[in-house]
Amino acid sequence: MADEPKKPERENQSVLDDIGALAKGLKTTLGEYFSPQVTTEYPEEKSPRSERYRGRHYLRRYDNGLERCIGCELCAAACPVGCILVIAAENSDENRVSPGERYAKTYEINMLRCIFCGYCEEACPVQAIVLGPEYELSDTSREKFIYTKEKLLEPLPPDVQARLDSRPHPDPLPPAGEGKT
Repeated sequence: MADEPKKPERENQSVLDDIGALAKGLKTTLGEYFSPQVTTEYPEEKSPRSERYRGRHYLRRYDNGLERCIGCELCAAACPVGCILVIAAENSDENRVSPGERYAKTYEINMLRCIFCGYCEEACPVQAIVLGPEYELSDTSREKFIYTKEKLLEPLPPDVQARLDSRPHPDPLPPAGEGKT
């Protein structure tokens, strides 16, 4: 009996550790199996988003309807992937688009390249570009993921839109043949 080799204690401890790990894994698995299932009916029910969630981009306006964007191009410079294109133009007294000297004549974002980092929002000195809570961004072609200024701009405030709608339109051109002498 003295000739029997003793099993090392480390091997026994290793087997006990393996059994303990297996028991812990089974406990987790069985706990999940018997817990109530939570299913979200996606299109009808949407899961809540964090307050700081960064989704679709929007170009904001002032309350008087003027665009906030002054065409400074800081958002394009801050973008790490270069998905923003801004081409500025000068404001005139007849055609005032923004309160500054310049405005964004062209503003485009390539949403396929955007990584939703929020640097554009942080770089903007007038808080013109913001990332909203909308996360359902799908379309049928790559070209539709180039968001133009028209697609990004917020709608006019209701009172400004009502004023524009009530403004008298210029008289149409007289029919051909009239007004000639």
